[in-house]
Amino acid sequence: MEYRRMGKSGLKLSALSFGSWVTFKNQIEIKQAEQCIGTAYDAGVNFFDNAETYANGESELIMGKALRNLGYSRDSFCVSSKVFFGSRDHPKPTQHGLSRKHVMEACHQALQRLQMDYLDLYFCHRSDPDTPIEETVRAMHDLVQQGKVLYWGTSEWPAENIVAAHSIAHGLYLTPPSMEQPQYNLFVRERVEREYAPLYRDYGLGTTIWSPLASGVLTGKYNRGVPKGSRMELPGYEWLKERLQNEEGRQRVAAVEKLMLIARELGMSMAQLALAWCLKNPHVSTVILGASSVQQLRENLDAMTQVQKLTAEVMSRIAAATA
Repeated sequence: MEYRRMGKSGLKLSALSFGSWVTFKNQIEIKQAEQCIGTAYDAGVNFFDNAETYANGESELIMGKALRNLGYSRDSFCVSSKVFFGSRDHPKPTQHGLSRKHVMEACHQALQRLQMDYLDLYFCHRSDPDTPIEETVRAMHDLVQQGKVLYWGTSEWPAENIVAAHSIAHGLYLTPPSMEQPQYNLFVRERVEREYAPLYRDYGLGTTIWSPLASGVLTGKYNRGVPKGSRMELPGYEWLKERLQNEEGRQRVAAVEKLMLIARELGMSMAQLALAWCLKNPHVSTVILGASSVQQLRENLDAMTQVQKLTAEVMSRIAAATA
């Protein structure tokens, strides 16, 4: 396993990490979660990603129980949560957003579910137009001062809002955000590669990217339709299926057909090609994997051994296939 600094911070995260979005509770329960977390940890993974909204808090409960049962030393791994959407289907006004009240209470609730004394990483899951950025920055700073959060960051925030958060933090001697969690894959590149480009230079922004396989599209399993048991068949995720069936979705499937030829030629799976491509970006601190089985997870973890095959010539061919 390779370990990368999270931006300019001193924290070193495994280049591949493991997250629970969609899978925990929706597809796997505690026993399978333990097996997947154990497999990841044994392979060198030291970051496990979660959020208050994943399965309405059930995901954090499962991860907390699994980590407690596995008995790993707390100083050997990092765990995250995210705040914004709340942990119920119809949250009341004070149960979502980035107000000081919700940020504080959501952190305490996440700690209880995860059975942790502190969060290594805590993300503002989206920007909140109804809350002043200063209020959120102050709340996050206070959680850091209290020792309940070690690093705080953002997820899918516009660059201008991240800049504003840094400006406020530096002006008021508060703790600035250290990382951002954006979507990044062969089909979604603009924000990570262009919009955030000045932030890597000016603030040393770290990135913990999600959906490196474009919700499974980049595995090739959807090339002939939606297989039973896949995440696109899950209740509440119909939007993924609809996206696959529109014009953009059809174009993506066509691109995957071309990419699969490159992957076969290189002796790797389509998923490994997509993950290795993400790992090639030096501004990616860690790539979050989401797997519903140990077999699938092991295949994805093996992407670390495939990165060296992506030469400049291969990267050019990949770019042409997705153009």
